[in-house]
Amino acid sequence: MKTLDIYIGTGFIRHFLIVLFILGFLFSFFEFLGQLDDIGTGSYQYSDALFFVIFTLPGRMLDLIPVSTLLGGIISLGLLADSNELLAMNVSGISVRRICWSVLAASAIPMFAWGILAEFVVPPLEQHARTRRVAALSGANIIFTKTGFWSRKKPFFIHVHKISAGGIPLDIDIFEWDSEGRLRVFTHARKAYIAKDRHWLLTNVEQKTIAGEEIITKNFPTLSLESLLSPEQMAIQEVPPESLSPSALYKYTRMLEKQGLNADQYQMVFWQKAATPISTAAMVLISLIFVFGPSRGITAGYRIMLGSIVGVALHFVNQIFAHIGLLLGINAAVVTLTPVAVVLYFSIRILSRTP
Repeated sequence: MKTLDIYIGTGFIRHFLIVLFILGFLFSFFEFLGQLDDIGTGSYQYSDALFFVIFTLPGRMLDLIPVSTLLGGIISLGLLADSNELLAMNVSGISVRRICWSVLAASAIPMFAWGILAEFVVPPLEQHARTRRVAALSGANIIFTKTGFWSRKKPFFIHVHKISAGGIPLDIDIFEWDSEGRLRVFTHARKAYIAKDRHWLLTNVEQKTIAGEEIITKNFPTLSLESLLSPEQMAIQEVPPESLSPSALYKYTRMLEKQGLNADQYQMVFWQKAATPISTAAMVLISLIFVFGPSRGITAGYRIMLGSIVGVALHFVNQIFAHIGLLLGINAAVVTLTPVAVVLYFSIRILSRTP
């Protein structure tokens, strides 16, 4: 049985990866075509568009994992069915349910890969790509380094080491110069919250003022400053919720709730991400239905076409439910998990009737 699991599992993973890379590069090509409209805006060039497409490719492939498991399962099992290998397995005493378990066990690999990519790999790549793109499009006076980015607004030089969830600057160094070009004040803050009037509220502040040959050090729990960046430069810090990791989304949602702010959009994206492994399992079950269910007699090409339609339809259903949930203020977990639960329920019922 272990040999059977490996044989079925490797076939499933191989076709899953083939589908994932084909779809990933296809959608990346369309993304590149979409970026061509912005060429020449600000300092945005072909190299910037290519950089953006390459660095957002992992995120694009992350979104395609569920539908890739659906098509990968349909193709791998469909090939086994067309070559009568599934029939041979049945004749030798291996049940359909046992074959299904082999595929489900193999699908744990894409689910695990999704978790690693979503939490550790995709967010920094997406955020870096988006900040560079916005900087180039806006023509903002921004210099990127390995330790964050630098910007200038007279008489300040601002160094932001990192931007966390929701575009919150972390570890900010502010250098203030006098009219003769000499450093007058150095301010370091652990974090900065940006108000609607674009004032910066610095927290855990250490400020050093140079007065002649003396350096005066002061510490403040909070310190309010006028806007340190232009609107174009501020846009660099705007991080869409889709590019955040699940843990960062959860933390940022909790922070918004504590401040009494609306966190519905971030909650919705969090639950969409949290439900992805379950959606992936549902897609695997649907692929099994195409091979072992009522449609087992159809041709491979027709099977793949139907699978593609089902995958796209389920994606749009999830998006429609999400928008309705945001408009009506329905609990994000309920809105996100209900379609997945329905698909799982009917998939299991259909498969349970197979001999």
